[in-house]
Amino acid sequence: MSQHKPVLIIGGSGFVGAYAARTLRKLHPAVPIAIGGRNLEKAEAIASEIGNAEAVVIDLTRRDLGLSAGKAFSAIAMFVYDDTLNALHYAQDNAVPYLSLSTGIHEIGPEVAIYAHKASAPFLMGSSWLGGAASLAIVHFARHFETVESIEIAALLDEHDMGGPAAEADFNRLTMVPNTMALADGKWHWTATGEQGRTVTSIDGRQVPGMTYSPFDVFSLPVTTGARTVRFDFALGETASRHRGEPFSTEITIAISGRRKDGTSGRSRYEFVHPEGQAPVTALSVALAVERLLGLDGKGPAAPGLYFAESLIEADHAVERFKAFGARIAQAS
Repeated sequence: MSQHKPVLIIGGSGFVGAYAARTLRKLHPAVPIAIGGRNLEKAEAIASEIGNAEAVVIDLTRRDLGLSAGKAFSAIAMFVYDDTLNALHYAQDNAVPYLSLSTGIHEIGPEVAIYAHKASAPFLMGSSWLGGAASLAIVHFARHFETVESIEIAALLDEHDMGGPAAEADFNRLTMVPNTMALADGKWHWTATGEQGRTVTSIDGRQVPGMTYSPFDVFSLPVTTGARTVRFDFALGETASRHRGEPFSTEITIAISGRRKDGTSGRSRYEFVHPEGQAPVTALSVALAVERLLGLDGKGPAAPGLYFAESLIEADHAVERFKAFGARIAQAS
């Protein structure tokens, strides 16, 4: 990878995008970064803050993104919903690794079609929960099992932790679909979004009203773990830390059932909690993805291909990084 080509973060002046830029800068001080957005002043502020960075105006209505012909990037991380898919076109036209974070399962077709017709560079479909953090933790813990039968994921996002306007728009768009998909006993089926009776249990034992949801974890984990049942439930509400009068956190509870490598069978529960909320977790997921896409970890750049987070990033390495950045990831029972 040429060190002269910056990583372009589109939406990099937004709440989570800026967090990702700061995290990438912390991990790799020498990597140049381009903060892309509609508002040049906001992009310049983040670029100035992190250093070794530039600001660029992005026009998603144009296939060239409104950029000059001389512009070149080493990777593109997309933090906003692009209903034109021009950013993906631009990445494939220029053979640039691409990462998207805002696509729902019902919107995946056009992205796959673009990639199938011109697979010139790696494309990480990063719309798993918190950029793939949940799936990476699950793959890490699933290594304790000889066979995995089922995976249950419950995510509690604090209502004070929505992020910026783009994140709120994504949430509204992705949770207002009438149905979501789930895998039960090896069979895919549609489940009504907001199914009656679904709750998410906070780590302090409180029951928070929730809904069924299908981020990309639901589709990737059966392949990476062999699970025949995968379900994801989501709730927007008060996390345990805020209930105690502290700042909000973000919570992911994981249950894995199957035959363990010690010969026993059963169900084990795990908790993934970050005391600063979802932004640092998502930001680190993206930074680790960029690191792996470009070979900044010393293993060489990723080959062209269609990836999910846990098929690109080494899970044990990711879990150690999450812990180093403040997350608590451990078996609960």
